[in-house]
Amino acid sequence: MRILGGDLRGRRLTGPSREGTRPTAGRVKSALFNILAPRIMGARFLDLYAGTGLVGIEALSRGAGYVTFVESNIASCRVVKTNLERCGYTHTSKVLTMAASRFLQQPHRPYDIAFVDPPYHGGENGNVLPLLGRGAIIAANGVVVIEHFHKVQLPVQVGRLVFIKSYRHGDTLLSLYQHESTQDSA
Repeated sequence: MRILGGDLRGRRLTGPSREGTRPTAGRVKSALFNILAPRIMGARFLDLYAGTGLVGIEALSRGAGYVTFVESNIASCRVVKTNLERCGYTHTSKVLTMAASRFLQQPHRPYDIAFVDPPYHGGENGNVLPLLGRGAIIAANGVVVIEHFHKVQLPVQVGRLVFIKSYRHGDTLLSLYQHESTQDSA
């Protein structure tokens, strides 16, 4: 696992600590950051189902202002913390060991970008999308990107979030949602 762009381009990170952790593939991560490029500088970024923290650390390397990592597995959170320390990003990040749905039910300052990468076959999208769609966690001009298996259908609208576009990479889809009030600017 390595960082593809930004200040720490080429830096290797500690890999998955447990079986079942599926780091975002390099080509998918590259596509994700091509999509997010105009929004990343200074952004408040949420890495939900963070796994190893690869995507959130990539966001920091590319100029995100702050990243919150949410992961329910304690061992994975240790890997995220180790990677953040090795990269020097502990002061611009927070790692929370908790379920994504629990995190989303708490009040937070809104995020500009939320990256959601639940287990492909776990049915988690049905739990977290409605919580994200309530709108309070996503800034009015913010976006949500969901990485999911290409055969999983996601709704066109969830609360205040409206589906904008999907990008397919092999068996993976990146589905982009935006606040309904700003959907024309995507």
